[in-house]
Amino acid sequence: MADMSYDWAQRGAPTLADIEALADAAFASLPEEFTRLCEGVVFHVEDFPDDETMTEMSCETEFDLLGLFRGRGLTEGEHLAETGSEPNRVYLYRRPILDYWCESEDTLGDIVTHVLVHEIGHHFGLSDEEMEEIEQSVVG
Repeated sequence: MADMSYDWAQRGAPTLADIEALADAAFASLPEEFTRLCEGVVFHVEDFPDDETMTEMSCETEFDLLGLFRGRGLTEGEHLAETGSEPNRVYLYRRPILDYWCESEDTLGDIVTHVLVHEIGHHFGLSDEEMEEIEQSVVG
């Protein structure tokens, strides 16, 4: 029998601000040696990727992409910023994240943490194993 202690009848879908708050909390819980290197990375939460991103990433639907790192990672000389260059950005896509959450047994917070760690990991050039180790230190 379902736990009715949480009144879902009175709740709407998590908003962009809700996902941003989850991402902020996830980022704050990451190891300092990881977050310290994120100086200058700009975080965005949007409902879906734009058309250009969908084409570039060969997405079949707007639900295919949960997040994206855009910019020059540390392995590409990010520290050598060029005049007029855009800051590094991490995008989290709310609707695909919510769709994934609906089909998953993971909490929404765990999913947002996973996507955030994965996308920041691209900034550092980390392997999937290294990203999983960082994620497990937070989600455990």
